[in-house]
Amino acid sequence: MTLELLNTLYVQTQGTDLRLEEDSVRVRVPDQPGRRTLPLRRLDAIVVYGHVNLSTELITRCAQDARSITWMSRSGRYLGRLDGGVKGNVLLRHSQHQAHDNADTRIAISRNIVAAKIRNSRWVILRAARDAKAAAQESMRTVATQLSDATTEIPDAPDNDTLMGIEGNAARLHFEALRHALRPAEGIPPFERRIRRPPTDPINAALSFTYGLLRGLVHGSTEQIGLDPYVGYLHGIRPAKPALVLDLMEEFRAPLADRLVLTLLNRRQLRPEHFEYLPGGAVHLTDDGRTALIQAWQEWKQRTWQHTLAGRDVPAGLLPTMQARLLARHLRGDLPAYLPWTAS
Repeated sequence: MTLELLNTLYVQTQGTDLRLEEDSVRVRVPDQPGRRTLPLRRLDAIVVYGHVNLSTELITRCAQDARSITWMSRSGRYLGRLDGGVKGNVLLRHSQHQAHDNADTRIAISRNIVAAKIRNSRWVILRAARDAKAAAQESMRTVATQLSDATTEIPDAPDNDTLMGIEGNAARLHFEALRHALRPAEGIPPFERRIRRPPTDPINAALSFTYGLLRGLVHGSTEQIGLDPYVGYLHGIRPAKPALVLDLMEEFRAPLADRLVLTLLNRRQLRPEHFEYLPGGAVHLTDDGRTALIQAWQEWKQRTWQHTLAGRDVPAGLLPTMQARLLARHLRGDLPAYLPWTAS
């Protein structure tokens, strides 16, 4: 089955007004004359950042069409999402819940997720090492070897706590290697370590924002296939957390999110003027910085990647949907295991 890669409308200009106009969304930006209309049939999702107004009629129409609306903070922190009616076969969700309650099935899926995340991390590091200086290359290849060794521990991991320990150590090694690969513009301090809430330097701010974009993409894929985004395997069931979304994000973090940020910083497409320092130490992208990153993300989603199981190249924007479908097939009993995607 061929899937069309539709567009996501990202709106981050504060005070923008979105309204329904027949079968289109009308966009009015403050202090700009005129208005713009976009046909709804070409949009699969709307993502708004901060203070953006949506009319009740537009929200209702999106709910009826199962067109998602996602609300984010200005810094890119996920706030909430509207998807309309629950989609998918209830039997699939029932199978998903049963698999979560089966210890053997749950640990098998979790092991494959962590293995794919570490392999993709290693792939990104080795690719980045090609352009690094000699000393950095040696450090990055050492980390790649350590990550390879970490994958050998996964088959013997008895439970998810052990797996999360392996994953956490691999993530620390990954960001340690990423530090050697980053060559940002003058004025952007060197990357030291991953800091999340809130990010306190430009590189962490760019990473957090991009993870927010990735999370929205993966969440939409789980809903599209009919899975319950809140029942996961590696992340289990966590109040107010879409655990399955966090599970499926793992295999995409390094090749789709980290590598994009690495590219934008090293090419000077993200520069010091794209970041703002807030009282208290937090660092956020400016409006121009968010625009630059979102535009790059939209182009990045069009890039094709080899998908071994599908036997063809697949746009990055459709990879999460492919994987959600493979997970659904496994849960239905059509596949003996969940087969994660690895970059090549």
